[in-house]
Amino acid sequence: MSLSPSSTDGRLRIERIAILALFIGAITIAFAPILVRLSEVGPSATGFHRFLLAIPLYWAIAATLPRPALAEGSERPGTVRDFVLIAMAGVYLAADVAVWHYSIQMTTVANSTLLANVAPVFVVLGGWLLFRTRVTGTYLIGLAAAMTGVFILSRASLSLSQDHFIGDLLGILTAVFYAAYQMSVERLRKRFSTVTIMKYAIPVSALVMLPVALASGEDLLPVTLAGWGFLIALAAGPQVFGQGLIAWALAHLPVAFASVSLLVQPVTAALVAWALFGEHIGLQQGIGAVIVLGGIMLARRGSIRR
Repeated sequence: MSLSPSSTDGRLRIERIAILALFIGAITIAFAPILVRLSEVGPSATGFHRFLLAIPLYWAIAATLPRPALAEGSERPGTVRDFVLIAMAGVYLAADVAVWHYSIQMTTVANSTLLANVAPVFVVLGGWLLFRTRVTGTYLIGLAAAMTGVFILSRASLSLSQDHFIGDLLGILTAVFYAAYQMSVERLRKRFSTVTIMKYAIPVSALVMLPVALASGEDLLPVTLAGWGFLIALAAGPQVFGQGLIAWALAHLPVAFASVSLLVQPVTAALVAWALFGEHIGLQQGIGAVIVLGGIMLARRGSIRR
């Protein structure tokens, strides 16, 4: 069945808006490591508050938004299976955050960040194994280019050592969980709205993170208003706004392309760290950033729906 010119134009317009939302969401999430660094509590406790403080925000948004008309992505969960599928997205996201935080403690920040960003590889592999999803050669070249750019971006800080082996494995496991989260949300968005998914998934994420935070021995509560401010900013910014935009975009873009596009995060994080903390950005980092952006553009060309 062929599409009329008007329907094709409308679809392409929505996809362009989705790409813009995806990049804004990714850039917003790039501020998360900065807020984690500024937090008065430890990384696991910070992750717990990231989810806990986001819950009332999601439910407030859900209460104020008008109920959508019957259309794709407008259903409400009504069976145990529906709630389990949504809850699993929350489990994947919490596992991603928790395992990444442990990876940071057991290896270098550069290693854990680089390995966590191989999620697009697992998205492609998981899509092929589970759903027989195929990708083009152009997309694979773009993926390889973007991953090379991320490697170059962080190469100066990488540290290969047997002492970091477990931490590096946890970094890879982080990528597996984040890939599972992206694929899960992409499937859920075909039936449920972004707010519906998040208002049920994020409480599950908080429940999963609570024992992790307690086991870490970290202080759970900040002691100053500024400390609470950083946690609220983390929940409202990267979690509600950033993850919300990405979840919305996943309903309108191939998940493989969306996953590659999220590699703009380390580029943004490097720029923010340079602006706020004076961290050095040299020629190598600049070349890596350009290659990442070029790889994303190439992956986009290989992901255009015919």
